[in-house]
Amino acid sequence: MRNVLPCAVALLLSLGIAHAAEPLNETAARQSEPAAAKPSLDDLFHDLKRSGNEAAAARIAERIQREWTSSGSRSIDLLMQWAAVAMQARKFDTALDFLDQVVTLSPDYVEGWNRRATVHFLMDNYALSMSDIDRTLRLEPRHFGALAGMAQILQRSGRKEPALKAYERVLDVYPMMRNAQEQVGTLADELAGEGI
Repeated sequence: MRNVLPCAVALLLSLGIAHAAEPLNETAARQSEPAAAKPSLDDLFHDLKRSGNEAAAARIAERIQREWTSSGSRSIDLLMQWAAVAMQARKFDTALDFLDQVVTLSPDYVEGWNRRATVHFLMDNYALSMSDIDRTLRLEPRHFGALAGMAQILQRSGRKEPALKAYERVLDVYPMMRNAQEQVGTLADELAGEGI
């Protein structure tokens, strides 16, 4: 595994120590507040599938993504933050270092696998990206981001029919995703033209 300690220190400083630790009195105050009833992930997916409004569906999708991102572990959250900073700086090897640690420490954390698949995709490492997408989808078959990533890889690889099926799977989960709708139309037209 690549050495990440120097990068971790630099990223911790760039994020600010305040993100790494929270005062105990704020934590205790938040824990004593009654938790508002929030919809389950299943409820959110039900709402996403039923939404006929693109903007409302996007808001529901954002809530789902927040649920996926919430690891329940400050260590994992911090590694994910560092990976995000590295990705934004296009330091993909560094991002992979952090994400390798995430999936090792928390192999059931869906977003760790998905984020690592994204980094591999950005590096044009499609085989590694597909492997992480597969792991993501085994943990969460409704992960519309992973499904869309799979569809893009298949499309870029010239595999139009499997790409079309992957985009259709996206729309089965998230019917109002505009990009997937457009790609289904484009691929269906291309495949129909090839059949003539």
